[in-house]
Amino acid sequence: MCMDVPNPSAVPTAANRTPLHIGAVGLAVRDLETMEAFYQSLLGLSIIDRTSSVSRLGAGGVAFLKLEHRPGLKPDDKRTAGLYHTAFLFPTRADHARWVMHMARSHIRITGASDHGVSEAVYLDDPEGNGVEVYNDRPPELWQRDGDLVVMPTKALDIQDLLRATKPHESYIDAPAGLRIGHIHLRVGNVEKAEEFYRGAVGLDLTRRRGGATFMSSGGYHHHVGANVWHSDGAGLRTDDSAGLTWFAMEAADDQSLAQVTARLKAAGTVLTEVPKGVEATDPWGTRVRFVAA
Repeated sequence: MCMDVPNPSAVPTAANRTPLHIGAVGLAVRDLETMEAFYQSLLGLSIIDRTSSVSRLGAGGVAFLKLEHRPGLKPDDKRTAGLYHTAFLFPTRADHARWVMHMARSHIRITGASDHGVSEAVYLDDPEGNGVEVYNDRPPELWQRDGDLVVMPTKALDIQDLLRATKPHESYIDAPAGLRIGHIHLRVGNVEKAEEFYRGAVGLDLTRRRGGATFMSSGGYHHHVGANVWHSDGAGLRTDDSAGLTWFAMEAADDQSLAQVTARLKAAGTVLTEVPKGVEATDPWGTRVRFVAA
């Protein structure tokens, strides 16, 4: 009897098999064509739909990056609250290795490469200065835990070892169907206030604290949301006249998970606005966070 074997490059990862996970990210951009071309070239994302001012990109027919052109925007200021990086998660290590080979052949400039124990990550910036992480996860059973916390060191990435997961002749053109946003890392003005909202009101679990940063997740993942004050300590409310992050969405695995997070937000006194398939809240710095059905 022949059984169909799922393509590992199209199977949801540990980041997306949790009660809440990152669904999509919205960026306000100064130059739509340049930004659109960058994410197509960098990751092989497909345009899911487009208007003259908005482009929605993704993989496997799923849109998870919305670029919205707004005339007259100022460049993003790293000293303010906003986006530290959007982290794109490959479904397999081999997919990530093929992408690293593509990156090297394309002479794409990176800002860092780290082994975090739970993951292998490469860092860079898009043309408008938004941070980008591109990573793969090690199997969750190999993650080191310290009680309820997850051990996430920062060591130099062994790129040559990563490249052994692919073959030199293998090319990278289109993003694998299972590529998704695994987590988002925010610039905030105060770590404790970030935890009050994302842990206290949203209900995420603390997985790690280190040096002006906190990491939180749903369902045992290493982190869906990171928040740091490395360049933005003391930052106040954001304004809407700068390029960068406008909103991000957390998708609920089922109706019960969505109902639970909505009830928790209401109990915390959070002002909620209805959006398609869910509700929207704002964090203490004015970043809009949507909680929606998957």
